[in-house]
Amino acid sequence: MISMNLAVAACALIAVIVLATAVLHGWQGWLALKRHELDQHSTRSREPEAQVSREVAARIELADLRERVRKLEAIASGVDL
Repeated sequence: MISMNLAVAACALIAVIVLATAVLHGWQGWLALKRHELDQHSTRSREPEAQVSREVAARIELADLRERVRKLEAIASGVDL
């Protein structure tokens, strides 16, 4: 009787271990998928920001150059600023 109970308990323990291992492997896979999605999202969100910042930098540089040209034209025409 004890050996039968021991065999059932051992089989139940093995089943629990196999089930826990399968669930843990699935959980790690799901986490890896979510990390991959977050990496892709952050990569995609950086590209437009970089493009916008380049456009802003170009506009600022253009405005600075226009101001310099205006000052040089004023100097050339003899007007004090």
